[in-house]
Amino acid sequence: MKWFVVLFCSFLILMTGCNSESTEKDHAAIEEDEAYIVEAPEEDIDEKNVFEKHLEEENSHETVEIEQVEQIEQTVVPQYTLNETNFLIQPKNEGVNEQVVLLTIDDAPDQYGAEMAQILFDLDANAIFFVNGIFINKNDGKEQLKKIHELGFEIGNHTMSHKNLSKLSAEEQRKEIVELNDLIEEIIGERPRFFRAPYGVNTDISKQVVEEEGMQWMNWTYGYDYFEQYTNAKALADIMVNAPELMNGANLLMHDRKWTKEALEDIVIGLRNKGYEIVDPKEIQ
Repeated sequence: MKWFVVLFCSFLILMTGCNSESTEKDHAAIEEDEAYIVEAPEEDIDEKNVFEKHLEEENSHETVEIEQVEQIEQTVVPQYTLNETNFLIQPKNEGVNEQVVLLTIDDAPDQYGAEMAQILFDLDANAIFFVNGIFINKNDGKEQLKKIHELGFEIGNHTMSHKNLSKLSAEEQRKEIVELNDLIEEIIGERPRFFRAPYGVNTDISKQVVEEEGMQWMNWTYGYDYFEQYTNAKALADIMVNAPELMNGANLLMHDRKWTKEALEDIVIGLRNKGYEIVDPKEIQ
């Protein structure tokens, strides 16, 4: 009996050792598995970080390229000047194309300003849109102004309310010009470079304010869409292309009108067929 008890105890000790060894091996295996499970996501995260870093670097390069393009567009070297005696657009240096015309649209954005801008954009023809505060502040005027600007057209100042400046006080004249500059800047983020007085009536005060605002004032060389006999597209297109005043550097006056909109494509095509290039206002100093 004593022998049996000793044998049984020995058996228990042997089994306990085996279980302990097995348990230690199992724990070691589990720890190895857990280590693998922990390390696998770290490898995935590293790959993801590398990928994201690569994307950030590519986006950074694209941003730099876009900024460089914008800087190039903003630093166009002026090729032309405005003659304040006859309002012709003239080359600054030899070798610059003299056979150019400038297109200008007054009284925008009344009803057709944005449509006219789209027509010109589709024709790859540039222009200055001289805008009035009274039209910007009514109906969809602000949206039209934004669209005209987004299409790349120069926005000019044509006063807040289109009054004859010679009949206004010095303070009223200043208000007509500066308030519109402020309004335009609020909407499109930049102030106008060009000013055109209503009816072409400039004063010493208006010229002083324009200079203070860093703008260039201008009138025009010819325009016909405000005469009754030219309030239809066919007649207007014909006179604008065949006017006796058409010459190198001509400064063409048009308005935000239905018949002008309808004649616009024929005017641009007709001028080009005569060998005239539509000058980009950004090239005018």
